[in-house]
Amino acid sequence: MTILIMVAQLILGLSILVLLHEFGHYITARAFGIKVEKFYLFFDAWGFKLFKFTYKGTEYGIGWLPLGGYVKIAGMVDESMDKEAMKLPPQPWEFRFKPAWQRLIVMLGGVTVNLILGVILFTMVIMVYEKQYIPISAIDKGIYSYELGRKVGLQTGDKIVAVNGDKIERFKDASPIAIVMGAEFTVNRNGQTLKVKANDDFYSEFKQSKNKDIFEAYVPNCELDSILPNRPAAKGGMLIGDYPVAINDTILIDSWGVFTENIKKSTNKLTKITVLRASQKVDLMITPDSAGIGVSKKMPQYDKVSYSLTQSVKYGWKDAMNMLAMNIKGMGKIFNGQEKATESLSGPIGIAQIYGGVWDWHKFWYITGLLSLILAFMNILPIPALDGGHVLFLIIEVVTGKKFSDSFMEKTQTVGMVILLALMAFAFGVDIFKLFR
Repeated sequence: MTILIMVAQLILGLSILVLLHEFGHYITARAFGIKVEKFYLFFDAWGFKLFKFTYKGTEYGIGWLPLGGYVKIAGMVDESMDKEAMKLPPQPWEFRFKPAWQRLIVMLGGVTVNLILGVILFTMVIMVYEKQYIPISAIDKGIYSYELGRKVGLQTGDKIVAVNGDKIERFKDASPIAIVMGAEFTVNRNGQTLKVKANDDFYSEFKQSKNKDIFEAYVPNCELDSILPNRPAAKGGMLIGDYPVAINDTILIDSWGVFTENIKKSTNKLTKITVLRASQKVDLMITPDSAGIGVSKKMPQYDKVSYSLTQSVKYGWKDAMNMLAMNIKGMGKIFNGQEKATESLSGPIGIAQIYGGVWDWHKFWYITGLLSLILAFMNILPIPALDGGHVLFLIIEVVTGKKFSDSFMEKTQTVGMVILLALMAFAFGVDIFKLFR
C-alpha cells in the first residue's frame, strides 16, 4: 500500500506539472494563431495511446509512457522530427511563419506557467495549511547553537534579526540550511549587532558531520511530550512528563539543546540520565542509538501571528524564490565538486520516495510546488531540445536578425534528445543504485 501511495502521488504531481507546462505553450501558441496539432499528457511512444479525442483540429490524449508530455505545434522543429512537413512552404498558421518575438513568447510559455504555479502552490500552503507563523520576536531567549553553529560563529543566546541583510519577521526564515548555503546572518548578541557567515570550507564540514544540527530556538523547558515505543527511552523507563536534569551526574541540563547534543555524543554508550518526576529525581540507564533515544519535547506556547492575504502572497513568493535559489545553489555544488551527482540527483523513483508513503496534502502540495519551480529552471537551461535551447536560438535570431535553418535546428534537436535521454538514464540508474545501496 505504501508503494501504491508513493506512485499515485508521483503520477498526480507529474500530471499537474506536465499539463500546466504544456498548457503554457498551448495557450500562447493559440493566442498568436498558431495551430496546435496535438496536446498529450505522457508520451504516446510508437503511436500507442491510452485515450484520445479530436476537437477543433487538435488531438488531445493520454500516452502510456509517464515521463512527461508534449504539445505538437505546427511548423516547429521538435521531438516529433516531422521532416516531411518542414519541407513544405511555411503557412500562416505555423510556428515558423511567425515573427521571432512571438515564437519566443510561445517557448517561454511553459516555464512561465511552472513558475507561476510554484508561487501559487507555496501561497496556498501558507493560506490553507500553515495559517500562522512564529514571529522572530517571540524567540525572546534567542537560539541554542550546536557545535556546527558554533564553528560558523553563532552562540547560544544570539537573536537572529536579518538574513543577507533583509530583516526577517518569521522565525522560519532563519533557516539553518540557509547558512549552509552561504547566507549571512545578522544577530543581536548582548546588545551588539554582528554578522555571521560560514567560510568556504563549512559546506564540506557539514556534509561530513554525523550531527547536522546547527541551531534551534532556545528552549529551557525540557519536559518530555512524547516517547516512541521500542526506542531506548521507552526501554529505559522514561515517561511522558519527565524533566531530564542531568547526564552522567556531570552535565547539568538547562535547555533542550544541551540535552539533545549530549545524548548524541553518547551514542551506543550506556548513559545515566537523571530525570525529575513528580518532584523526585530518578536515575535511568539508557543506551542512545544513532537516532537518539526516541523522545520529543513539549513545545513552548509561542504567540503566533495569523497570515493576512497580502502576507500569504508575499511570503508565498518569498518562500518559492528562496527554495528555488537554494536548489540552484545545490545544483551548482555538483559542478564545483562539493556534491556528488549520484547522491544529489533523483529520478522518478527518488521523487516518489520524497512524496512518501503517507498521503499528506500539505506535503504533497509543497513538494509539487517545489518541483514546479525546479522544472521551470531545468527547462530554461540552454540545452537543445529543452525550452531553453529554443529560447537561446530565438534570442540570437532577435539580436542578429538571422534565422537558423531548419536543417541546423533538426541537428541540434537530435543532439539535445541524446543528451536528455542520457540524463534520464543516469537519473534512473541513480535511483536504482540508491535502492540497493
